[in-house]
Parts: sequence; C-alpha cells; structure tokens
Amino acid sequence: MLLRILGSGTSTGVPEIGCTCPVCTSKDPRDNRLRASSILHIDDAVILIDCGPDFRKQMLDMPSFEKIDGVLITHEHYDHVGGLDDLRPFCRFGEIPVYSDAYTADHLRARMPYCFVHKTYPGVPRIYLQEVKAGIPFYIRQTKILPLQVMHGKLPILGYRIGERLGYITDMLTMPEESYEQLKGVDVLIINALRLQKHTTHQNISEALVTAERIGAKETYFIHMSHHAGTHAELSSKLPSHVHLAYDGLEIVF
Repeated sequence: MLLRILGSGTSTGVPEIGCTCPVCTSKDPRDNRLRASSILHIDDAVILIDCGPDFRKQMLDMPSFEKIDGVLITHEHYDHVGGLDDLRPFCRFGEIPVYSDAYTADHLRARMPYCFVHKTYPGVPRIYLQEVKAGIPFYIRQTKILPLQVMHGKLPILGYRIGERLGYITDMLTMPEESYEQLKGVDVLIINALRLQKHTTHQNISEALVTAERIGAKETYFIHMSHHAGTHAELSSKLPSHVHLAYDGLEIVF
C-alpha cells in the first residue's frame, strides 16, 4: 500500500487568510496545510479519500495522471467535497463512483444537481453516487472497504477501514464502541487532531492521542490540523515515537 497525504489541514487551510501567527508565517513547507484529503494505491485500485476545494492543486502536484477507481467521502462539508467537479479530467478513464452515506448523497444531489441527472450536458464530471452504510462492507475492485460511524460533534459521519491494514478517520469528536472494535488490528491509522485547545466538533491533540492509544495501530498519523496545533517541528517533538504529524505530500508505504 502507498498512501499519499494530499492535504493535512482543516477547513480554512494553513496559512489562514489574514493570519500572521508563527505557523501561518512559517518557512517550513510542512506547515503549509491544504484541506484534508488522501489518495491510496492498494493492490489493483486507486482510491481517493475526500475531494476538497484544493483538489485541483493537489493533483497538479502528483507525479502521474491516472485512473481513480473510487472516491470515499467522509461527510458533506465543503472542505471535503468542494473539489468534486474537478474530477472531470479523470473521467477520461471512465465513470467514477463516489461513495457516501445517504445524508451526504442527498446534500451532494442538491449542491451539484447537474452531475446527478439523467440527461447531463457535455463536460460535466461523469461521477455517480453509491450510497453506503456504516457497518456494511463493500468493494472497490478487490479491496474491501468497511465504513464505520464516527461523530462530528452531533453529526454522524463516516470513517473507513480500507483492506485489513488502514484506518482513516477525519472530523471526529467521539466514536461509538462498535467503531473501535471495527478498527482493531489496523497497522496504520490516519486520524484528525485539530488543535491544542478543546473544540465542540473535533478532537484536540490530547483527545486524539487517547483515541490512537486505544485503537493501538502500529503507526498513527495526525491530519486535519489548524494553525492552532502549532508548528510541525514543535508539535512533532512532543509526540510518542509511533505517532506522527502528517504533512502535505507525505507518502506512507506499508
């Protein structure tokens, strides 16, 4: 498996517009955090996880242009779906399935009705929605995907176990017991850690460390970080050896 972190930031990105804090003015490229998204090469499939408003830029930085076999959407917030229209060039390879829960699918149909009608005009992305449910696995080619429920504040959203070895969660505050069970035995965990202070809808750094310890992956990577998380260098130095800060462009091979 090869997982490339396309974006490691929260909804405003880092640097945040108008901010002159030490993180937003840092010269360390690891402190530039586009909106959270990743792309996974696994066996015979290429899987995109979320497709935010920075998707076009993220793809221009990729070393190759290739078919995307499926898109996993965690939830309908703009920073996770705002780039779906930019999938158009990838539709040269064929239609692209977009997997989400029913709530998110309804919002995408309302937000992008031109994509999900029977008669589309030339040039629209050839994408189609596949509704999935937490706890019910499905396949992208030969890869088993298990959606699992996490809570984004009071909003139920999806995390995913991809194959046997990868767990991927973003925008989580809490998680039901069943989801912890479904993540047992993963080798790599990608999970959100917004900032140092508490937040009403996201885990902070301390809460993410507790969650990571409970899941017990061999290696954990934090994503969806705001400028309030601190600089990459400073925060990394305070984490356990098996917990890492993700950064844009990071490639994880496992």
